[in-house]
Amino acid sequence: MSIKVIIVGGVAGGASAAARLRRLDENSEIILIEKGEHISFANCGLPYYIGEVIKEKEKLLVQTPEKMKERFNIDVRVCSEVKSINTENKSVEIFDKLQNKTYIESYDKLILSPGAEPVRPGLPGIEAKRIFTLRNIPDTYRIKDFVEKASPKRAVIVGAGFIGLEVAENLHLQGINVTVVELADHVIGPLDFEMAAIVHQHLKAKGVELYLKEAVQAFEEDDTSIRVKLSGGRTLRADMVILGIGVRPETGLAVGAGLKIGQTGGICVNEYLQTSNPDIYAVGDAIEVQDFVSRNPALIPLAGPANKQGRIAANNICGLKEKYSGTQGTSIVKIFDLTVAVSGDNERVLKRSGTAYEKSITHTASHASYYPGAIPMSVKVLFSNDSGKLLGAQIVGYDGVDKRMDVLATAMRAGMTVSDLETLELAYAPPYSSAKDPVNIAGYTSNNILKKDSYVFHWDEVAGIDTGRDILLDVREEEEALLGTIEGAINIPLDRLRSRIHELPKDRTIYIFCQVGLRGYLAVRILLQLGFKNVKNLSGGYKTYHMASIKQSNEDIFSNDNNAAAAGYSAENEVAASTGGTGTPLQTACRPEEAKVRLQLDACGLQCPGPIMTVYNAMKDLDYDEILEVRATDPAFQEDIGTWCKTTGNRLLGVNYDKNVFTARIKKEIKKENNPAEKKNNKSMIVFSNDLDKAIASFIIANGAAAMGRKVTMFFTFWGLNILRRPGGPGVKKDFISRMFGVMMPKGSKKLSLSKMNMAGMGPKMIRYLMNKKDVFSLEVLIDQAKQNGIEFVACNMSMDIMGIKKEELIDGVTIGGVASFLGSAEESDMSLFI
Repeated sequence: MSIKVIIVGGVAGGASAAARLRRLDENSEIILIEKGEHISFANCGLPYYIGEVIKEKEKLLVQTPEKMKERFNIDVRVCSEVKSINTENKSVEIFDKLQNKTYIESYDKLILSPGAEPVRPGLPGIEAKRIFTLRNIPDTYRIKDFVEKASPKRAVIVGAGFIGLEVAENLHLQGINVTVVELADHVIGPLDFEMAAIVHQHLKAKGVELYLKEAVQAFEEDDTSIRVKLSGGRTLRADMVILGIGVRPETGLAVGAGLKIGQTGGICVNEYLQTSNPDIYAVGDAIEVQDFVSRNPALIPLAGPANKQGRIAANNICGLKEKYSGTQGTSIVKIFDLTVAVSGDNERVLKRSGTAYEKSITHTASHASYYPGAIPMSVKVLFSNDSGKLLGAQIVGYDGVDKRMDVLATAMRAGMTVSDLETLELAYAPPYSSAKDPVNIAGYTSNNILKKDSYVFHWDEVAGIDTGRDILLDVREEEEALLGTIEGAINIPLDRLRSRIHELPKDRTIYIFCQVGLRGYLAVRILLQLGFKNVKNLSGGYKTYHMASIKQSNEDIFSNDNNAAAAGYSAENEVAASTGGTGTPLQTACRPEEAKVRLQLDACGLQCPGPIMTVYNAMKDLDYDEILEVRATDPAFQEDIGTWCKTTGNRLLGVNYDKNVFTARIKKEIKKENNPAEKKNNKSMIVFSNDLDKAIASFIIANGAAAMGRKVTMFFTFWGLNILRRPGGPGVKKDFISRMFGVMMPKGSKKLSLSKMNMAGMGPKMIRYLMNKKDVFSLEVLIDQAKQNGIEFVACNMSMDIMGIKKEELIDGVTIGGVASFLGSAEESDMSLFI
């Protein structure tokens, strides 16, 4: 029996329902009512038309009324708005805008697909003509026309969701200076903070001005510009404003018809997509869905789910009884060179639903690192802390993000666990992946946590670590640590960990970190198997910690009312001050005399510290004023090379990005030989005394100098040698006088006495007690820090002979030398102390 179905609203949900209905039922009457003039358009492609990535208007249209009628025999009525629904006599009131008339149309079944409307908060000045929203094709044309006719120099985007950032990129491509204002502490709501931090740094590198944790309070428009007043006191002056602060469900018709509205504000539907009236179905952005992970009500306005819902509603009208199983929110967005993808729940949603979870962050290459173009991606996986079931996934990277997120989203939909990710057999060839795909690596790492093979801590727990009580251990190479480390950390490179294991106390918790987490995991496995009990690895490594800990925003890079010249707003000056769409602020054009490159290096495929080490070694062969050009695929390289140049005194001429490759040019500004800056700034000291107070002072001064980047040599002679003696050193053969000396002298740092107020040993105990109470490092910790800081310990060979001290009695890492050793270091120093 044929029926009459009216569909209110087109685009993804409505148009999909109409086409599916016709494929299932050739005889039913199907009417599609759309209040706009377009029934099906590529709303996700709208920002790219503004940026002229999509150049022809026609390519935004997915289906036209004429083609819909011709192919599917559907009565399409555009520019027609359903004003009300009468559920008792099953009819709708329709206003035809083209003919300016209202009429009644009956139905047997009704599908509501009204979509959502952009949020326009009731702020002063919100109706200004220079304020735009982007939801449909007419919105797009208005923005595009304004850009072409008014030639704006600056735009403010309010809201940093997917649409807001896509618009920001596309306006930036038009040479417009873009400011993004976001109320939350990070962009892209479905991301967690540390993953969004990667996006923050990328936006900053592209010259986008970013304000976080700022609310817009009012707008003021004049003939030439619009002012945006922020809660923090700033006023931003621009040529145009785009509102991208979210959408709300269009529920007016449903409310008028007495249909039930859910707790989130969307139309309430059951698993068959029926509303509280069984003859009325609802799909798309207007409905309240069930979160696939938490099973809680949610609003998740996405095109993919809307399309599927339209199909399922049509199936059920035709008697197929198909259930909609929920929305997991799988989505992806391009932000300049980055790709960001999410699926499932983030930490905020999991906490709100009371779900117990664990998390893991990995940084892996998009394909085999030895094949050109490999570039890292950051993968965060959230999973149940008992079963290991996947609960959420987030990826930020450059290449291959979509492929990996599709795998993770499919695994999540199938109810798979992190253990299952280990076993996935994924397509591999060097140009596309690695033998261990990033998804496999995420599975291995997460499952290690689940099985307690590895214990982790996270970037936001670092601030709570007491380095006076516990150990923060950096297992990266020394050159990496010089580029930046966590305050209070000691550095023992992984490859030297076994030989220096005695330097780590077993009675303290040891918090380990490396650059991305792999070496930290290896260090954890070593220590756990050597008897250490409390050992944890930093998930995501220093890379995640650094990204999340540095400044996230970059306010005031353009002229604003609160800091502009009294003469007023000058958009031309802003353009001159910005990057003008050329890329990162580091991308500066080299002057002709700087263009000659002496040496070119390829560090592509190398992960940190590979590119920096390549630069470090190559610069040794360059002479003053010569230029090195290096290519790398590690995104961290563009920041690391700036830090390295600043630290070493070389000059960074610029960094360019193209096709997944960062190219940097560095000019050597330190002469190869006879450079005064390379000499006369070291420190040397003679440690003659074995008094506890003097020993403490010696090591505090030495560590302070080392922290300033100075090379420090400590020359221990006569009584000072006792500081270096092992507490329980090996037995060695000595003559009688040497044995007597050994008995009378203190054996190691813990046996030292005070120079004054020793009080039969009570003085040293009091000093150590007070140091501990006031969080001052003990002498033993200071000695360990000195080793980590690369301070050279030289024991006087002549003094050792006189006092009968053998090398075997001294702690590790001590060089045996004579007066010449000390004098050599003193000649390179601008300070020598005798203690």
